Amino acid sequence: MKILFYCGLGFLLLFEFLKIYFIMPFPGSQQWDSIDFAYFLHRYKVVFWITALILTGIGFKSAISGSKKWISFLCLVLTVGLIGFFNFKMAADAMFKEPKELKFQTRETFEGNDSTLVIAIQNGQVAKAYPIRYIVYHHQVRDILTGNPVMITYCSVCRTGRVYSPFVDGNAEKFRLVGMDHFNAMFEDSQTGSWWQQATGEAIAGKLKGEKLDEIESIQLTAGAFFKAFPQGEIMAEDPNFISKYDSLGKFEKGTSESKLTGTDPFSWNEKSWVIGVDLGNSAKAYDWNSLTETESIRDRVGEKDIVLLLNKDTQSFVVFEIPQGTREHLWNGDTLYLDSVAYSFTGKSLDPKQSDLKRLKAYQEFWHSWRTFKPNTEKFN
Repeated sequence: MKILFYCGLGFLLLFEFLKIYFIMPFPGSQQWDSIDFAYFLHRYKVVFWITALILTGIGFKSAISGSKKWISFLCLVLTVGLIGFFNFKMAADAMFKEPKELKFQTRETFEGNDSTLVIAIQNGQVAKAYPIRYIVYHHQVRDILTGNPVMITYCSVCRTGRVYSPFVDGNAEKFRLVGMDHFNAMFEDSQTGSWWQQATGEAIAGKLKGEKLDEIESIQLTAGAFFKAFPQGEIMAEDPNFISKYDSLGKFEKGTSESKLTGTDPFSWNEKSWVIGVDLGNSAKAYDWNSLTETESIRDRVGEKDIVLLLNKDTQSFVVFEIPQGTREHLWNGDTLYLDSVAYSFTGKSLDPKQSDLKRLKAYQEFWHSWRTFKPNTEKFN
């Protein structure tokens, strides 16, 4: 009967390890299509725990009755310690926490550098920005924009910034960071326990599988470009509770991180190379960041749309617009776009009141491995 005691402890340890292994970046874990199995382990964890405890309980008396009962107690203590480590140290929401204090700075009070990269959102005259060096740690920031809740998300392993409306079936849902799948962050909603993919906003496991969150249009640019476009805008300030956790030097955003998971490959079309992914719903296309930095603008056609990619003179901010069909010439000087002599600002605002503003398209800077994974039918611009 003693063997059942050790089998129970071993079974429990194996279960707890696998439960973490398939949703965290362990060697090999993110390359497999294992999300259904990982969710099965998570969903039925009580069953696995009861099975393990029954085995351990049956063999407990025999295990502590021998002369070497100290071994049994040692194994029990080690098992409890490792389970605590898996659940309270290795859990994603234990390592990366949401802000406790959410404050904002104006142009006059902003203490950061103008080169700081931000993810910005706008509604009418109200604009807010969230520094990447903060949200790469938090992974999720919940805020209010003109009375509506918003969910700003970022995954540093994919270099994906996305903003969503956190409404599910008409209710503002709460989400917690639960792990990752194919190197992309996943969130779990509090009502159904479904798992949601950060890069797409889609539920990939659980009761709501197949449902999608509504995405809110966002733009990645520098703090300097943000305040130029939105003089009355506000930028999220650092939370004093997490200063030691932040990428205060901006190594990630600049591409100088040496981490295997978040570091940048300076060459083109490799796993960790930067691309600009353009998403038109039915069509998607990827553009090499190095090519954009050389040319500063790229004109192309995706699906039925004529588009232009622009790199700001700060060499970090970028934007993608749909341009009128039949446009003969485009000229970009790093700050102002001219389409057949009609001038537009970097944000697409027409400088001629008689002309309409340009339509900004969904576009993201991210690692090539991420864009290729979540947009498998993407084209490559050569």
